[in-house]
Amino acid sequence: MNSFQDMTVTGIKEYISRELIESYSDMIPALKEDHRAAVKKIGESLEKKVAARDQEANRILKMKSIEAGYYNSGILRIGGIDEVGRGPLAGPVVTCVIILKPDSSRLYVNDSKKISKKVRERLCEQLLEDALDYAIGQVDNDVIDSLNILNATKKAMMDSLATLSVKPELLLIDALHIDSEIPQKAIIHGDATSYSIAAASIVAKVYRDNLMQIYHEEYPEYGFDHNMGYGTAEHIRALHKYGPTPIHRRSFIQNLGL
Repeated sequence: MNSFQDMTVTGIKEYISRELIESYSDMIPALKEDHRAAVKKIGESLEKKVAARDQEANRILKMKSIEAGYYNSGILRIGGIDEVGRGPLAGPVVTCVIILKPDSSRLYVNDSKKISKKVRERLCEQLLEDALDYAIGQVDNDVIDSLNILNATKKAMMDSLATLSVKPELLLIDALHIDSEIPQKAIIHGDATSYSIAAASIVAKVYRDNLMQIYHEEYPEYGFDHNMGYGTAEHIRALHKYGPTPIHRRSFIQNLGL
């Protein structure tokens, strides 16, 4: 559309609401040239949205640079691995390994802790659409108590790798090394710097959060639906009042005087 002169401000807003952000750049000049201040402001608002989207696209491109180097060398099946739930007082540690198609490029992929629940859940669906294969590993509290959390995390990662149908040519892991014959690279803060690792962190967190919602229905006193097993003040008060559940990590709560 070259002109909005014959449309009301409300009509313009309704028209834009039906358009994709990719078409905003074509509309911005006409909006900003309109004699109405309200229409000019719409154009300025769209301009900011386009700039923010371009900035996010550049961040994702930078985030994918690690994978891009391997793709360019001929390695196409890259498995990103990450964990969630190393710190909570209750529930399992969960890992995900995901092998994404090289052209996967979803905006807002990041360390799962840095994005909202709504965005995580949407991205989880999109990333699974982009996956050649993925698998979840889960190690429960009793094994965590037996092995310690680091070894339990590594076990969960190995368990997830064992259930893949597609074998990765390379593993990118967030700051850990596991006993696998598959070549691997540990990346410090990988869930914030590697697209594949961040994707794994998102899928793992959505899985674990959903699991803790189920545990909340069984043990509603502890607030698992929002603390996800972490040691909030509310959670610790419930522990002192009701005692530990079968999903609490005894090695984690032993210093709480229980």
